[in-house]
Amino acid sequence: MVSFQKDILPLKNELYRLALRITLNAADAEDVVQETMLKVWNRRHQWDEIESIEAFCLTICRNQALDKTRRMGRQDESLNEDHHQQADHSYNANPEEQAIHQDRLRLLSRLMDGLPEKQRTVMQLREREGKSYKEIADVMGITEDQVKINLFRARQALKQQFIEAEGFSS
Repeated sequence: MVSFQKDILPLKNELYRLALRITLNAADAEDVVQETMLKVWNRRHQWDEIESIEAFCLTICRNQALDKTRRMGRQDESLNEDHHQQADHSYNANPEEQAIHQDRLRLLSRLMDGLPEKQRTVMQLREREGKSYKEIADVMGITEDQVKINLFRARQALKQQFIEAEGFSS
């Protein structure tokens, strides 16, 4: 039996990260998560029939985020700096290395923001959320092959843009 408290509420951070990656705006992502939770709650009578409640929630979240993005026309905004990964504070990372690491993370995040929505979403679900190809396909309503293609294209684009931005030769 699915429980809101035990099964759905713990997904809120994952839902937020997905919504943020799509909307590129913290306030909009928070709204999307609230809307998602409401929609999931309103369909509570179906929970026990759903194969994967996590995929169900992620799918609703993705759709809500896409709808909000279309309504708000925010496809070109960048993520707030507050939501990037934290610096490496391990003993072997000196302040200069930490600064370089943070700069590269910000660059990578900005480059990722510039990817088409499908590629951004696939990257978020695969690289940051650790989802399988099947789980991503279920959430996005596409085939596993399409997931792999979008992931490959996203990685290639990011690699090329990162190399150009960092001034490395290929």
